[in-house]
Amino acid sequence: MKINCRGTVVITGNETKEQGHDKYINLSQGYEQTYSRSDPRPPSLHNCHELKPDLPDSGRGHLGEKQDLSFGDNMTAQTPNVVLTLDPEATGLLKHGINFKKSPQNNKSYIIYKSSDGFRACRNQCKHQGGLFIKDIEDLDNRTVKCTKHTWKLNVSTMKYVNPPDSFFQDELEVEIRDDGGLQLVELCPTDPWMADAREPEELKEGEVKVTYLTHACMELQLGRRRFMFDPWLKGPAFARGWWLLHEPPSDSLDRLCAADLIYISHMHSDHLRAIRPANLKQQKCAKTTSNTGHKILNTVDCTRPNGGRLPQNVDLMMGDFAGGASGFPMTFYGGKYSDSWKADFIKTERKKLRNYKAQLVKSLQPKIYCPFAGYFVEAHPSDRYIKDTNFKNSPDDLNGLINEVAPDIKTWTPKPGAVLDLGLALKDPKKSAKQREAIINPPASAKIYKDSWDFDLYVEELNSAIDSEIFRHQNWIPFYYTWAGFQNYNLVVRMIETDDDFEPLVEGYDYLVDFLDLSFPTTRPEREHSYLEIKNRVGVMRYTVLHGTLWDNLYIGFQNRISRNPDVYHHK
Repeated sequence: MKINCRGTVVITGNETKEQGHDKYINLSQGYEQTYSRSDPRPPSLHNCHELKPDLPDSGRGHLGEKQDLSFGDNMTAQTPNVVLTLDPEATGLLKHGINFKKSPQNNKSYIIYKSSDGFRACRNQCKHQGGLFIKDIEDLDNRTVKCTKHTWKLNVSTMKYVNPPDSFFQDELEVEIRDDGGLQLVELCPTDPWMADAREPEELKEGEVKVTYLTHACMELQLGRRRFMFDPWLKGPAFARGWWLLHEPPSDSLDRLCAADLIYISHMHSDHLRAIRPANLKQQKCAKTTSNTGHKILNTVDCTRPNGGRLPQNVDLMMGDFAGGASGFPMTFYGGKYSDSWKADFIKTERKKLRNYKAQLVKSLQPKIYCPFAGYFVEAHPSDRYIKDTNFKNSPDDLNGLINEVAPDIKTWTPKPGAVLDLGLALKDPKKSAKQREAIINPPASAKIYKDSWDFDLYVEELNSAIDSEIFRHQNWIPFYYTWAGFQNYNLVVRMIETDDDFEPLVEGYDYLVDFLDLSFPTTRPEREHSYLEIKNRVGVMRYTVLHGTLWDNLYIGFQNRISRNPDVYHHK
């Protein structure tokens, strides 16, 4: 198995496994492994491996190298679980086409498709963000269901998503016909990695395990004398110039980063690693750290449905994102239904859904302590005032308050920059220790919590320096760039328009079409039926993106463009 540049890993001592976007730390075993990312990567990230300290004769590569990871038999074994059983009468009543069924045992919903060829079945759960499917009234063949969250569509006869087109296949369940004519759905489940070599938790000593919040998604984990740093965005903007730190990191944050025994980067977005000169970081040896205490910390940062919804229960500390708003949709869209009132209603509804989902997830997993993090950013630049005013975000206190209502036994922690959680003290029963010290040490009252200045000019000038680059004096940069990017064979035409900061087209800026079906650059839209996007980009950010080969996430997630699409459908590719 290879860990690619969009995945993150489960870490359980000596074993590493790709699990989409979730991170898992098992303190019951030694911690000596980080993950790799496979090329291709944007050129600006090619030196990321220098951020990782050497490992002592572990045989594992540096961050950035390709490597194969093998697992023991306990990681590949699968257990069959019967998730739904229908007796012969209920099986006989199944109609041709789509059937929705709910299991009385686990209260979960399933879809059974019946045809002359037999049965197919799956969970009634969209792969995008876990929404429930309903019958698609536009489908006359009784084969397609539609997600209630974002209208993704699944053809259950093929188990392939048709909106977005050419995207995913649905995970399928085994359908077994019983001897009595009944039917059962069977799900094959691999062994949970956190159950390998599971140990009974021992009592932690005071100071043995500490978690310090620095800013946004950056946490420092102290295990004895060893210190690990997660997702160090500590200065400057993320996503070009769209995101800025809400919280002021402690003044010694960069020193902590340089002194860390291991730096863990969950994924390649810039709000999890802002480019820092490798020369500013020390190279260090990282010895194996062993605690053997059986305690667990779960980090689900930026996960919609981490690990397909299968996560460890009763961990000691769970950390997760909470805010929402980490997307250009719908704030950067214009035309059609995208009025300010529609956007406001949509955002309000989506934030409420997210808050309820996170609260129910925490309730179902029953961690001892929950901490909302990785949502502390602000659209601070004056040119993005519209986004800041429109992009309402969830409050960590509101989420924690909801968790306290639905799961009152779970402790919650809303962190401040520099605040330290002593896990050993936090897990102690206060009834058994009348003199128990405070488990959370907050920064002093004089400490600065919120940033009020961001050095805008320094970073915006860096982006705008790309505008006058020699390459943009010659129009052939356009085919060169898109050929290099390599995206094609998709029936989509995009009009790219260079603009000023107010998204007004520049008189001398580029305005061109790209036909991604054959990767051509026509002067007019083709006559065939096709999907069409019109994208207005701030010239400095777009040219910097082209010049340095960085992700278009900087434009979209960073709110640096304005988008119109026809038809108004999501394009997975």
